[in-house]
Amino acid sequence: MSNEWDRLKNPPPPLFLGKPERDLVKQCNDELIERVIGQTIAYYAIDLERSNFHDLYGEAITKTFAPPVRIYALIDWEDDETTTGDGAIDRRQYITVHFHKRRLTDDQELFVREGDFVAYGENFFEIVKLSEPTEIFGRTEHHMEVSARCVKARDGTFNAE
Repeated sequence: MSNEWDRLKNPPPPLFLGKPERDLVKQCNDELIERVIGQTIAYYAIDLERSNFHDLYGEAITKTFAPPVRIYALIDWEDDETTTGDGAIDRRQYITVHFHKRRLTDDQELFVREGDFVAYGENFFEIVKLSEPTEIFGRTEHHMEVSARCVKARDGTFNAE
């Protein structure tokens, strides 16, 4: 015999946080990023089919890149990092690129990976770390951004031609 206080076998579906609400968040973010913020980068993905990867190490000395894709994103400049050693000073510049995840995956069929390059202004940056920090409505299964920490590429490391 069951009563009104029995525990449900499955939790009820969310009342106000379904697909229509997630689609509304996507549409608002698309407009905000593209029409208000308006920062663009050129994204250079490694062409996995044409790059010659080493059989044992999985590295490619010379990488081949797919044609660049223009992406609207939010870019954060970080403070330069300066290190000294053996009398030499080394300065590294970093940016964090905040991509709108659904805009990339659903609309542009693009997946951000470590090792790819981005061009911002006249500088090229290599993606060195990825994270998905922002959830939609606190739901762990729905992330709305991909954050990529990028380090400025040294001269001669990346050739856009």
